[in-house]
Amino acid sequence: MCAVPPKKMLIVNILDILKRYTDENHRLSQKEIADILKTEYNMDVERKAVKRNLMALIECGYEIEYSEVVRRIPNRRTGELEESCTLSEFYLVRDFTDSELRLLIDGLLFARHIPRCQRGELIRKLERLSNRYFRSRAGHIQAVPDAAAQGRQLFYTIAVLDEAISSHRQVAFTYNSYGTDKKLHPRTRADGKKREYVVNPYQIAAANGRYYLICNYDKYDDVANYRLDRITEIRMLETPAKAMSAVKGLEKGFDLPRHMAEHIYMFTGPSDTVSVRIKKYILDDIMDWFGGDLTFFDEAEDEVSVRVRVNLDAMRRWALQYALHARVLTPESLAECVRRDIKAAGENYGR
Repeated sequence: MCAVPPKKMLIVNILDILKRYTDENHRLSQKEIADILKTEYNMDVERKAVKRNLMALIECGYEIEYSEVVRRIPNRRTGELEESCTLSEFYLVRDFTDSELRLLIDGLLFARHIPRCQRGELIRKLERLSNRYFRSRAGHIQAVPDAAAQGRQLFYTIAVLDEAISSHRQVAFTYNSYGTDKKLHPRTRADGKKREYVVNPYQIAAANGRYYLICNYDKYDDVANYRLDRITEIRMLETPAKAMSAVKGLEKGFDLPRHMAEHIYMFTGPSDTVSVRIKKYILDDIMDWFGGDLTFFDEAEDEVSVRVRVNLDAMRRWALQYALHARVLTPESLAECVRRDIKAAGENYGR
C-alpha cells in the first residue's frame, strides 16, 4: 500500500487483523498488531492507540478476548514499585468453530444437489468466516466434479419457492428430463408443446443428495414431489395456493420427518403399513432407511420381521434392491408385485 490511510480507518484495520490472524490458538499482543498495521496497512501507530481501539471494539459489542498480566514496576517519580496491568493475547471469538465450519464444508463437498461451481463459491465464503490458518488446512480437499454445472438456476428456483411458500402463492414451472444427449429437455404434452406445471408449494426438503419440492399438483388432490434441479422457468403466480387441508395426506398438516421416512425415494402415491422379513445383518441399513419409527417382531436368531409405514412404490423399489436380504410379507399385493418384478428381472438376464 502506497498511500497512508486515514486515521479513521485504524479501528477497521484492527478488526480486519483480528479476523484474519486470530483465534483461540493464535493470539496477538498490542505490539504484534502494531507491527502488522505498519507492514501491511502502512499505518505507524503507538500501542496506546491500538489498545484504545481494541477497547472501543469491545464496547461496540465485538467479542474479543484477552489476557491481563499484572506486573510491579517502579514509579518514574518516586521509584516505588507499583502494580501495572498489561493487556495482551488478543483474539476474536468467532460465530463458528473450525470444526463446525469443517462440518458445513464437508456437507457441501458431497451435496450433489448443489452445482459444483456454486459449491466452490459457498465453500470460499465459509472459509472467510475463519482465519488464514483455517484456509491453509482446507486447501487439500477437492470436490468430486459433477456432470453438469447449472449456474445459478437452482438458487433462483429456491428463492422463488421460498417466497411463494411464505406468501402462500402458487408457482408455475417447466419440468425437465434427461435425453441421450445428456441434456435436460422440457416435458411435453400430447401435442408436443412444452408442458407447464402449476403447483401449490408447501416445503423444500433434501433427500438422497437432491433437493425436492413437496407440493400439490393443482389438477389433483394428492401430494407430489419434484426435484429442484429439474425445474426451470419458474415464476410465482398471483393465485393463492391450495390449503394443505384440501390435499390428501395433509389434512392434519405437514409432518416433514414422517413424510421423509415414508417416501424413502421421494416417490408420490399412497403410503401403507408394510411388513418385511429381513436378515439381521442389514439392521444398520434398516435404521438408515426408515429411522426409529418402526416395529420389530417375530425375532429369530438370524432374522427378524419389521413393520413400517412407507410409500408403496418406494417400498417396491427398496424390496428389489434388498431382494437377497429381505422379503415382503404384507400387504400381499405388494409382495406379488415384487415377485413379478424379480421374475421379469430374471428373464431380462435369461440366456
